[in-house]
Amino acid sequence: MLRHCDASHFTLWFVSREPLSELQLTLGEQSYPLAEEEVHCVPLGQHAFQYLLRLSRPELLAPQTVIQYRVSAKGIDDLFNHVEALGYGDANSPHLYLSQTLTQVWHGSCRNPHHHSEDALVAADTKLAQLIDKGANERPALLMLSGDQVYVDDVAGPMLCAIGQVIEKLGLHHEAFHGANIAGSEVLSYRPEHLYLRHKNLLPRTEYPAKTALWRWYINHPIFTSSIAENHLVSLNEMIALYLLTWSPELWEFIDLPKEVEGLSAANQLRWQREWQNLLAFKAGLKQVRRLMAHIPVYMMFDDHDITDDWNLTAKWEQAAYGHAFSKRIIGNALIAYTLFQGLGNAPNQFDTEVRPLLDGFFAHPAPETQDDLIDQLLKFEQWHYTLDTSPKLVVLDTRTRRWRSESNLAKPSGLMDWEALMDLQQALLGQSKVIIVSPAPMFGVKVIEAVQRMATLMGASLLVDAENWMAHPGAANALLSIFMHRKTPEQFVILSGDVHYSFAYDISIRFRRSSPNIYQITCSGIKNQFPEKLLPLFDKLNGWLYGHFSPLNLFTKRKRMSLRGRRPNGERSKRLVNQSGIGILALAEDGEPTKIAVLHGDMTETQFEPPRQE
Repeated sequence: MLRHCDASHFTLWFVSREPLSELQLTLGEQSYPLAEEEVHCVPLGQHAFQYLLRLSRPELLAPQTVIQYRVSAKGIDDLFNHVEALGYGDANSPHLYLSQTLTQVWHGSCRNPHHHSEDALVAADTKLAQLIDKGANERPALLMLSGDQVYVDDVAGPMLCAIGQVIEKLGLHHEAFHGANIAGSEVLSYRPEHLYLRHKNLLPRTEYPAKTALWRWYINHPIFTSSIAENHLVSLNEMIALYLLTWSPELWEFIDLPKEVEGLSAANQLRWQREWQNLLAFKAGLKQVRRLMAHIPVYMMFDDHDITDDWNLTAKWEQAAYGHAFSKRIIGNALIAYTLFQGLGNAPNQFDTEVRPLLDGFFAHPAPETQDDLIDQLLKFEQWHYTLDTSPKLVVLDTRTRRWRSESNLAKPSGLMDWEALMDLQQALLGQSKVIIVSPAPMFGVKVIEAVQRMATLMGASLLVDAENWMAHPGAANALLSIFMHRKTPEQFVILSGDVHYSFAYDISIRFRRSSPNIYQITCSGIKNQFPEKLLPLFDKLNGWLYGHFSPLNLFTKRKRMSLRGRRPNGERSKRLVNQSGIGILALAEDGEPTKIAVLHGDMTETQFEPPRQE
C-alpha cells in the first residue's frame, strides 16, 4: 500500500511473513539502499512483520511522471514479483503517478466486509485500469478514506472464526486482561457455540446507577453501545488479524469457513450463512483492492467504528469507558491497531517522538506494563490530524479525540472539536485561496435527521441514535460557522465527509453577503455499506418539505446565516440523497472549484450531482 508520497517523500507499507534485511528501494532507474532509520519494522507475531519504508530526498519523485517501484531484500531480488495481479496491463511491478495538484481526488468511508452491498473499491480499481489505458493524466492524485476503514464493533460470525485462525497461523501475541471475566486473550473462544454472545458475557458494563427519560439506562448498562456488538473485538491480536483480512487476499487462502456449522441457534445459523455469502463476495475482490492501493497514495482518518460505536460521543460515555480497566484496554487496543495500519502512514514524522519509541518497545517485549504505557500515550496524543502541502491544501480533521464536552449535562453530545482544535483549524486556513477539508462527519447534515437526533437527546437517548453532528453542540457549531464567515478564510472551500451511509452534495454560501466564499460539501458513504433502504427516501422527502432552500424553518436553525442548496443526483427533480455504496469522484478546476462531483458505484454506474437550479 502506498501511503504519504510527495516530491520529497516516498512511503510504502506492507506486511511480510518473514523478517527481512538489507532492504533496497528502486524508483524508476534509481536504487536506494535503505538505512536503519528508513525502515520501520514491527514484529506483529511469529510470522507477521509490518514494514513502513520511508525515503526522503529533495526532488525524489518527479511530478506527472509514471514511476515504477520495487523492493528487494537479502536473498530476494523483488519482493512483489510473485504477488498475483499486482500490476496493471502487462506491468510486472506497481507504479506511482505523483501529482501535487489535486485535479482529481477519490474519497469514501464505511467499508463493512459482510454488508450485502458491493465493494466500491473494486469498482475504483476497474476505473483506474481504464484510466491507465487512456493515459496517466486523468488519474486521481490520492485516495482519501475518511473513517470506518474497519468495523471493530461489528464483526460477522465467519469473520470472527477467520480471525481466530489467523491468530494461530501467524502466531500473533496474546495479552493478559484486567477487569474482565477471563484472564487473557488466549482464553477467547472462536467455536460456533460461542459466537454472537460477547455482548452478554464478555463486554464490560457500567458500574454506576443512571437513568434517562426512556428508563433504559440503569446500573450495569453496556459501555459499548453498538446494537450489533455480539462479536465486538477485544484483544489486539484480533484487531491486527481483522486489518490483514480486510485489505489482503493472501490469508483467506488458508482459512477454512464452512457454509454450515453446528452449535448455533436457528436464527444465528441463517445469519451465519448470510454473512458467509457476503464475505465470499468481499474476498473475491481483494486482489483488485490491493492493486488499487499499490498504485495511489492512500490517506486515512479514524471515525467511531475504527475504535467502537459512540466513541467519545458524550462525556458520560468517556467516564464509563475510561474508568473501567477492560473497556479502556479494548479502546486502547483499537488505537494501537489504528496507529499501525492507518495512522503511521499519513504523516510518519508526527509519531516519531511521542509514539514510536513506546510502540517499538511494546512489540519488542510485549507485556501488560508496556501495553498500558503505550495506550496511555495514545489516549493523550493530539497529532492524529494532518495537512498535505498540495494545491489545494488538504486539511484532515480529527473529530474524535479533541471533543468539546457539554458543560450543562455530561450525557449531552460533545462538540466534534473543542475550541483549541477549531482555532488550530482556522490558523491552517488563513492565507489560503483554496482548500479541501476532510471531516469524517458532515459539517452540514440532513436537517430533518439532525432534528430527530436532537429530540432523542432531549429525551436522554443520544447514544441510541448516534446523536453526533457538528450542530449538536452550540459552542462547536458557532465556532465552526464563524470560521467560514471569517473574511480572511479561503475563497474556495471543499468539504469531504462520510459516516452516514448515504451520499449527497451541497452548494453553500453566506446569506446577506455580496462576496461570499464558495463552499461545497460532498458526502460519500459508504464504500461497502448503506442506510436502511426503506427509511432514507422518507427522510429525503421530509427534509425537502421542511428544510428546503426557501423554507422559513431554516431561520430557526444554528446554520441560519448559511444558504444551502442540495445538488440533484443525475438531475432528479426532488431527490437529494443517494443510498447505494460507492466511491466519491471529485474533479477540480485550477482555482479549486469542483468541475465534477460524482459517486462511482459497485456496478460501475455513476451518479453525478448536478448544480442546483438557479431560481
